[in-house]
Parts: sequence; structure tokens; C-alpha cells
Amino acid sequence: MDMLRCVVERITFQNEQSGYTVIKGKAKGYHDLVTIVGTMPSVVIGSVLSLQGTWKNDSTYGPQFTVHSFEETLPATVHGIEKYLGSGLIKGIGPVFAKKIVNTFGTETLEIIESDADRLLEIRGIGKVRIDRLKRSWQEQKEIKNIMLFLQSHGVSTTHATKIFKTYGIDSIQVVKENPYRLADDIWGIGFKTADTIAEKLGVAKDAWMRLRSGLLYSLNKLSEDGHCHAVPDQLSKVAIGLLGTTEEMLEPVLEAMSRSEDVIIEDEAIYLPAFYHAETAVAKRVRTLIGTERRKKMDVSRVIEHMHRPHIGGITYDEIQLEAMKTAMMSKFMVLTGGPGTGKTTTTLGIIQAFQASGFLVVCAAPTGRAAKRMSEATGMEAKTIHRLLEFKPPQGYQRNAKNPLEGDVLILDECSMIDIILMHNLLKAVPDRMTVLLVGDTDQLPSVGAGNVLNDIIASGVVPVVRLQRIFRQAQGSRIIMNAHRINQGKGIDIANGKASDFFYIESSSPEEALEKILSLVTTRLPGYYHADPIRDIQVLTPMQRGLVGAANLNRMLQERLNPIQDTLGKPSLARAGMEYRLHDKVMQIKNDYDKEVFNGDIGTITDVNIEDQELTITFDGRDVAYERSELDEVVLAYAITIHKSQGSEYPIVVLPFLMTHFVMLQRNLLYTAVTRAKKVLVVIGERKAVGYAIRNQKPHERNTRLCRRLQEP
Repeated sequence: MDMLRCVVERITFQNEQSGYTVIKGKAKGYHDLVTIVGTMPSVVIGSVLSLQGTWKNDSTYGPQFTVHSFEETLPATVHGIEKYLGSGLIKGIGPVFAKKIVNTFGTETLEIIESDADRLLEIRGIGKVRIDRLKRSWQEQKEIKNIMLFLQSHGVSTTHATKIFKTYGIDSIQVVKENPYRLADDIWGIGFKTADTIAEKLGVAKDAWMRLRSGLLYSLNKLSEDGHCHAVPDQLSKVAIGLLGTTEEMLEPVLEAMSRSEDVIIEDEAIYLPAFYHAETAVAKRVRTLIGTERRKKMDVSRVIEHMHRPHIGGITYDEIQLEAMKTAMMSKFMVLTGGPGTGKTTTTLGIIQAFQASGFLVVCAAPTGRAAKRMSEATGMEAKTIHRLLEFKPPQGYQRNAKNPLEGDVLILDECSMIDIILMHNLLKAVPDRMTVLLVGDTDQLPSVGAGNVLNDIIASGVVPVVRLQRIFRQAQGSRIIMNAHRINQGKGIDIANGKASDFFYIESSSPEEALEKILSLVTTRLPGYYHADPIRDIQVLTPMQRGLVGAANLNRMLQERLNPIQDTLGKPSLARAGMEYRLHDKVMQIKNDYDKEVFNGDIGTITDVNIEDQELTITFDGRDVAYERSELDEVVLAYAITIHKSQGSEYPIVVLPFLMTHFVMLQRNLLYTAVTRAKKVLVVIGERKAVGYAIRNQKPHERNTRLCRRLQEP
């Protein structure tokens, strides 16, 4: 083993999950900076490291020191202290204030921060508020360091260690020692596998009850992420045995004990996590209750229908099917309106709203996402809220609107209902008073909800509520090749690829991912903005079937960021890096988990409008609302120049660029292609292989989801 002592000058790369780090260090006896690689999750710029390892000569990167073990000490030189303080380690102290502090106190800086931090008031620009924040942050860092040393020795990354400390505070080490599997239950972003790695290093046996219980819960959660409300025994056994490396015989008594303690609910052969069981049974009960309860007041249906026969605002004349939909809505307490693009779904919804309003009914509109709600507002001219906002969600109390404090109004119209999962529908229907009318609007041919359940399709299949299907494509929609191709896809026919200047649908053949990538970059950065006078960041959205691969969302985002928001355009405008991703001023980003504290939800797209290096914070603007993110929270946000088709549900974009190749084979299905095509409002460009498009159109076998909602609705 060789020994090396150095000061960290630059962190070239750091994987926050694995802790693998590449740094440039200043070492005694070496004129140039030394490249050091290895697992060093807790190091920051300015750290002084004592390293044990070996030298090797990499064919690409030259001489490197590979770390086997290391110790970290506080820096002793003025330069090192300045680097250390300015690295973002201490919230409220960035490079500017670090320089001022070190210029004033020199090598005594760290001792003063530790024992007499109020002396920092001697420095101009540093006030009491900043010093109080610094004290808290310094103390937190000391405690985190101790926890880091413990967790690092058990294979935990910096990001996870920070989250553990935020959740459990000074009890972190005790909690982890007592039951490391609590981490998987309590902390978003830490799964069973991370907890299991820690448990193994703590000496927890493979057949320990806590391990098997946690593995079964994790397996049920993984199945729910695939859309299942419950698991069947063989399905659960296969997932859990593969995860735990155990046997069915060992799992059976654990599952029985979990059933007795109601960690799971077993109904016949169906194994539920309690939340999904109670949601499913409650939704069925509420739908049947709503159907069986009269409205608050009567309406003269024939008079209203006669009124709706006349031409309306904007010269709208409703056809017989649309008028039938209005009549059905007025005669029903619970109804579904479904249809594809161009079939008049929005126009019919508007007619239903006007029909109820003409009879003095108060109509309330909502949709699952912010973008879907905004589209609904634009289409109807009425206020439409997200379901979370409608239910007045406030963490940590939860939904303020519920059975005890129901919604106000006579009619609730919900758009984009294919996106609503069983948990959200449960919380929504709890807040719907018995005398309210409910209208679900959605396209059943789109992808199902990201969360568990198949709510819209199950309600339709049950046959217990009236359903109106709009199928006729209106003449004005027939001029759109986007709409016509969407219907051709749905009918299992090949798409029309006859490109033309007047067209809104373009197909570009591309035989390889490398070729497709170059065409995407050219289209997004130059050709489409030039031809349509479009803003490449605001108006153009790349949709892709997958995260991985050359034309997956992750790589496309890196490439598009360099083209659309290059670093030379942000000189003097700082950025924050995390987990190998750099977040720059003006970047387009997307939230990937529901954050009820911030009121930002999975799939919301925003723009970075401020980067605060001193406080290690970003400000992201979502639909005109500024939201602050600490650096440790950036795992909730990804770049959004390119997003997956699943994440685009409920949204529309002026121009969509869609790569669709055989390298996406595992994802190619008819409803995926249909959903992607129907996201484009004005222009769609498909870049891909005819073989891939044809395969997707033929592959209409739905991904079956385990739900019992349809059956429950049909039960007396």
C-alpha cells in the first residue's frame, strides 16, 4: 500500500448513491494536481485527506491514485480553510464569505467558528441571522460527521446519511442499529436493498424476522409500483424469494403473522397492503352510495336539452351523440364520458357544464395534475383546480376536505381520469357529498395511472354507471394528421407517413440510436425553432419511451442541456451539482415525487430561476410560483428537456419530438405510442424505425393489473 496526504482542490465527479468519487488533490512533492479515485462519500473541497491505496496508470486519464481507505482531518492552512468553508459544506457560507472570514481570522478561523462564532460579527456583511444559521449548520455537520463515519463504514452514501440525520436526528445511529429496515419504511429514496446492505454489515441474520417482514412489504410496494392493488401468492413469493434469497416455507409464517397484526390484509387469495385494500373497498362503496342518492334539487331535462339544440357560444352546434351525453349527465348521479382526440370530448364537457349552470347548479372542475387543470380551465373558461388543491391538502395534517368537511357544489367534473389511481380516487370520493353529481372524463386508450389501480377502466367495465363513448371524428379534426394517426394507431392500422409542408405530423426514418440522437439534437436546437419561430426550451418537448440508452431521457437531457443551456452562457451565474447532474440557471426541470410541503407534484415541470451558492439552494418556478430546494432535496428533481412518455400524461406541448426505436423494445405497446402522439398540440415529429412503430401498434396486450374494484362495484 502507498500513502498519500493531500488537500481536495476539486471534485470532478461524485456518485451520491455509491459514494464513488473522482477528485483532484494538491499533494506534497507533486507539482501538478493528483487524480484520486475511490469510494469517498463525505469529502468536500478543502478537506485534508490521509489516503492508503495504490497508483495505477489509466490508458485514458493517466496516473491515478486508487483509494482503499482514508481518514479526513480539518484543514490547517489558510488556503485549505477557505476552500473548506466555501465548498457549500456550511449553509450560509459560500466562496465570498469564506474569503472574508479567512482574511480576518486566518488559521484560527475554524477554532473561532467552533468556540466563539459571534466574533464573525466583526466582518462586514455578516449579521446575527447568518451567524445563527452558521452555528446550527456547524453543529449539524459535526453530528452528521459522526453519523457519517458510522454509516460510511456500513456502505451508506452521503445523501442517504443526510436524510437519515434529518429524519432521526441524534438518534440516527441508535435507530439504524436497532432496526435498519425502518429506513426503508420511513425515508423516501432509501429502499429495502440499501437497508439490507446496512443490516448485513451490522450482522443481521438472513432469516431474521425483521428482514423477512421488510422484504415482503418491499415486494408488495414494488408490485404496487407496477400498478397492482394486491398480489396473488405465487406472484408475491416469486418477487420476495428473488429479493431475499429465502424459501416459501420461511415466508409463510411471517406472512401469517403480518396478517394477524394487519401489516397486510389477506382476502381469499389476494394479499393487500392495508392502504390499497381500504381504498378499493371504500371507492366501491362511495360510488354505489352516490348512485343511490338523489340530487339536492331537480332539473327540467327536456327544457334544457331543447335549449342546448340551439347554436351556442362560438357557433357550437351539438350533434345527437353529444346531446345524448348531456342528457345522460343530467339524468345520472355518476357518469363516465370517454373518447379519443377530435371526438368532441372537450366541447361536450363544456355543453354539460352549460346545461347544469342553466338549471342553477354550481359546477366544480378538477384534474389530477397542474397542467391538466390548466388545460381544462382554458377549454371551459372556468377555474379548474388540481385534485390535491381542491381537497385542500396541507401537510402533515392531510386532506382538509373529507367526509366531515365535504366539498361545496352540486356537480363535480373530473378531467384526465385515466391518470387517477385508487388512493387518490379514495381521498377524492370521501370528500364528495352524497347529493353531488360526479362526471368522469377521460380517454381509456391512454396509459393507465402511474399509481396502483385501473380506476377509470374498472368503473366502465363494472356496468354500474352510465358510459357515453364519443367516436365520431369532427370535420375540423380530420385535417390534423396527428389526430387521424392517433385513431389509426388505436384501430391497429399503420400510421400515415406522407410528410408535407402543410402537415402537423412528420416521420423521419432513423436506423440507429446514434443517427436518431443527432437528428433530435438538430431538430430541437435549430430546425424546429427556426421554422416555427419556437422557443426550444418552452415550446418543444422531447418524449421518449425509456430513461436509459442513447436516446433515453437521461442521456438526451445531458446532451440537450449542453446545447440549449451551455455553461458558457451561465458564466457568473452559478450552478449546483448533485449525483453527477448539474443544475444550471434557466434549466428546464421536472419534479419526480409528490412533495406536499412544497405543493409540487410528480410530473410538474418548472424552470430554475435562481441558484444560491451561499445557501446551497435552488429556486424553481412552477407556473409562476417560486419554490426553494436545498441541495439535499435535489433528488426530487431531474432535467426535463426530455421526459418519458409516462411522465407526460395529462400534458400537451406545442411541439413534440418522439424517438421510437427497436432499442426501446421492452416498452413498445400501442397505448404508449398512442399516448405520446396525443401529447402534441401543433406539431409531432417521430424519429425512428418503421419496425418499432409497427410492433407497438400490433402489441396491444394490456399489462394486467391486480384489482378487485370492478368486482366490488358489481357486488350487492
